[in-house]
Amino acid sequence: MKRKALIILRLFIGLILCSIGTVMTINGNLGFQPWDVFHQGISIMLNITMGQASIIVSAIVIIIDYIAGEKIGWGTIFNMLVIGTFMDILMLNHLLPVFNNEILRIVSIIIGMLSMSIGSYMYIGAGLGSGPRDGLMVALTKKTKKSVFIVRTVIELFVLVIGYIMGGSVGIGTIIMVSLVGYFIQMVFKIFKFDVNKVKHRFINDDIKYCQGTILRRVKKIL
Repeated sequence: MKRKALIILRLFIGLILCSIGTVMTINGNLGFQPWDVFHQGISIMLNITMGQASIIVSAIVIIIDYIAGEKIGWGTIFNMLVIGTFMDILMLNHLLPVFNNEILRIVSIIIGMLSMSIGSYMYIGAGLGSGPRDGLMVALTKKTKKSVFIVRTVIELFVLVIGYIMGGSVGIGTIIMVSLVGYFIQMVFKIFKFDVNKVKHRFINDDIKYCQGTILRRVKKIL
């Protein structure tokens, strides 16, 4: 039980760090990362918060992932709920600073990318499933037989363009994040000596099978 509690704690700390990082990049106010451009476009179109838009988009992506044959973990579900919820808590209550100085805005973006990278290391390492958008990338990579780089680039360009058309913010910050976020993640993984390929994820299907097996064994004992 203690080990499971630590895994869940690690998952939530990672997701909260991702939320903090996302809001820091938004507060930089120099243009958003592609998915957040899309979220902002959705929020403008539907008159909802950025966090609510993130949750809606994540839910749709999870459905697409499932239809495409990707396994869904509890971490995937909590990724959808926790990040969007904490984004709203942080933004609506102004819990993180917003800078006017150009240099401090860039610093805010850099801190945001670092926080998101550490958060990714934490929640992926929990082994409870990948995020909805990562699942989409994997699913499309399998279906199209194209490289991860090509698939990720196409996905991010698509959501960036659609989000921009709907009113999302694109700027120098967008270019900075698209260019550097991968390096930040790679750097954090290297510092913590973390190999994402060695993580064995536990999916919701595994828990369902475990529960079914437990019930069947107890029924057999009764009979």
